[in-house]
Amino acid sequence: MTTEEMQRAPLAAERRAHLLASLERDGVVRVADLTEELGVTAVTVRRDIAQLEREGLLARVHGGAVPVDGKEGTPDRAPTATIGVLVPSLDYYWPGVVRGMEEEARRHGLRVVLRGSSYEAADERPALERLVAAENLRGLVLAPRTDSPHAQELVQWLARTEVPSVLVEREAALAPHREALESVVSDHALGALMAVHHLADLGHRRVGLVISRQSPTSRKIAAGWRAACADLGLSSEEHFERLAPDRHRPEFAKAIEEVVDTAVASGTTALLAHSDPEAFAIVQNAQDRGLSVPGDLSVVSYDDEVAGLFSPALTAVRPPRAAVGHAAVDLLARRLADPSRPVHRVAISPRLVVRESTGPVAPSARRT
Repeated sequence: MTTEEMQRAPLAAERRAHLLASLERDGVVRVADLTEELGVTAVTVRRDIAQLEREGLLARVHGGAVPVDGKEGTPDRAPTATIGVLVPSLDYYWPGVVRGMEEEARRHGLRVVLRGSSYEAADERPALERLVAAENLRGLVLAPRTDSPHAQELVQWLARTEVPSVLVEREAALAPHREALESVVSDHALGALMAVHHLADLGHRRVGLVISRQSPTSRKIAAGWRAACADLGLSSEEHFERLAPDRHRPEFAKAIEEVVDTAVASGTTALLAHSDPEAFAIVQNAQDRGLSVPGDLSVVSYDDEVAGLFSPALTAVRPPRAAVGHAAVDLLARRLADPSRPVHRVAISPRLVVRESTGPVAPSARRT
């Protein structure tokens, strides 16, 4: 730090007052944010947090601090109960959600037992029954298939069991009266709508959609895309929708080639693709045939797992993965503390991250 920076840096009392005000406002403070706001080093911020913890004014957690009064959260403590987590994948997308769950579980003194299912699992109830029996679980957080023939049987079982549960990135209702189950989801439809409006603001009138599988996420993305097209007055002739096969299947490359063929033939100037690998493949195919991205074709990816690593870096919709995990466990903890509380359904907004793969529509593609 230079002499001038040292002179501008706030004094300890000012820093700590700012820190406590931020904590009261946001319910959590992060070292990385405070270093930028205060213009001091991370070591200085950690020292301030440690001092305030000794004074009983906050509790340290990894990367920052939380209040000690329990109103906005509690510090990490030793696990006193176990919850089960079942997600359909342990590699793509879900690790970020699970990390958020594990962090929140530590704050509530809960231990997580993690199990992986698959998108093809026909009936997840036997696995859940074994998990509940083997681990003496206090609660469940799960992302089951909601489109399988056994989906309503699973919902009925969740309603009958004495183990409270929260659905994550899934929604379901109990027949026959459609009582909702507790759930936390990303607002994927809003994310798609944001992406299409971003492209429209750049002058694009023909915006296509490529979705990777018939999953709850893809269906919501498609719904948001259609809503945006309706908002913008795009007719059915001005956009197209494609379902790409699994990227590990041999027909994937041909399907991507046909997507770009259709875009070129129809005058489509922008595409929204779920997810990053599908978007990568579209950009690569377009570049291989001499098209410019974003000059000839703008591309937005949905998921933002690795979109920023590609060249050009992809504009992407980023679902709030960690926040969804945090909220799901927090909802379960609140249910355990108060079994009579009303059913809560939480939707968390994603964020559009604008990078290099989107730009103004080329003058030659503008409609006259």
